[in-house]
Formats: sequence, C-alpha cells, structure tokens
Amino acid sequence: MVLSDIIGSIGVAMMLAAFILNIADKLDNNDLFYIVLNLFGGILACIASCMISYEPFIILESTWSIASAWALYTNLKEKHGERRKNTN
Repeated sequence: MVLSDIIGSIGVAMMLAAFILNIADKLDNNDLFYIVLNLFGGILACIASCMISYEPFIILESTWSIASAWALYTNLKEKHGERRKNTN
C-alpha cells in the first residue's frame, strides 16, 4: 500500500464506522463523536484524493468535510447556548 491508500483507508473507515453506528442506533447524527468521525474521515479521504489527483472524490470529500464542519459548529454553538441558559 502507498501512503495515499493508507490515509484514504483510515478516512473511509472512520466514515463507515460513523454510518454503521448510526444505523445500528448506537450514535445519533447529532452526537459529537458521529460528527467528528465524519469530519476527520472526510478530511483524510480528501487528502488521499488530492494525493492521487482524483477530482470527483476531491469534490465529494471536501463537501463532506465542509458539511461535517458546519454540523460541528452548530452542535457546539447549541451546547454552548444551553450551558449559558443553565447558568443564568
């Protein structure tokens, strides 16, 4: 295996783990761990796609990563808002 295969395999494994745990009702799609698995899995898969210059997957994985980053942002924003509400 070359480095791009290793990086891509780790990224895809992370995204598949998130998916399997979600459909097995072990993780909710708003769970922080689910979001982080998707974010870092997407980033790694995007890096691997860049390393092999495969544009369709660069687009797919960068979009996946951006969507996951947005989900992380909104998740943390909601949790931060809840903490503020509980302290008042």
